[in-house]
Amino acid sequence: MQLCKSALEVLEETSRTFYIPISRLPAGLQEAVASGYLCMRAIDEIEDHPTLDNALKAKLLQIISLTLQAGTHEMRASDLSGALSDYKDVLPEVSYRVGEWALLAPESIAPRVWDATAAMSDRMAYWARINWKIEDRADLDQYTFGVAGAVGLLLSDLWAWYDGTTTNRSHAIGFGRGLQAVNILRNHNEDKKRGVDFFPTGWTDEQVYNYARQNLELADTYTAALPIGPALDFCRIPLTLAHATLNAMAQGEAKLSRSTVIDLVSQLTGSSVG
Repeated sequence: MQLCKSALEVLEETSRTFYIPISRLPAGLQEAVASGYLCMRAIDEIEDHPTLDNALKAKLLQIISLTLQAGTHEMRASDLSGALSDYKDVLPEVSYRVGEWALLAPESIAPRVWDATAAMSDRMAYWARINWKIEDRADLDQYTFGVAGAVGLLLSDLWAWYDGTTTNRSHAIGFGRGLQAVNILRNHNEDKKRGVDFFPTGWTDEQVYNYARQNLELADTYTAALPIGPALDFCRIPLTLAHATLNAMAQGEAKLSRSTVIDLVSQLTGSSVG
């Protein structure tokens, strides 16, 4: 099964960082990973929506969670788009089309993607209801597990499904948490403008930098243990960009320049990136 062009286009529009490694995956695994990424990006865009109130965010996220929990091999994209139809005008394309993304994965692994998305959507609804009140390290760990560490676990399941690759699942959680911590730092000022602060109460930038570094160390260990193959090819790209972004921010830069991203990815892949 070949990934339809429209999904690739939406993928590229939502995240160049993940478009590149996903577009390089072999058939079958590409659809599975793209399905998981787009489903989770769909709910992430609802969580981060700048104008929806928290109660409506929680409602939409729970609609998606419950619909996916009721999913079977006969599920249709319209089952989710129909449930979200009243909100089509306020949702971004990637969110409204979540039903299509859920059906991208091969049938034998699709229910794992649905399960991961449903669980994450339910957790996001919880955080929306309490306005992402993060008071201490434990709260931060709970949040970063719910929205990112669980992604690491899903990826581990996808590698195992595809070719039997085994991974350390604790390190997989660190992989997700590390990438999320970098995003929290990068988007901190923008998030605060919309009334959300993912920093635990009283934490400084340096404490969150340390949190990110600790988890990226686990991500390094996770990735270094992967055998040569598609899982390693995939993980090296976002991990390298996360390290580079963290270093750039520590030096006062807001984010990596496009040229730096292109250079880093070209070095990793051995080919030019447009």
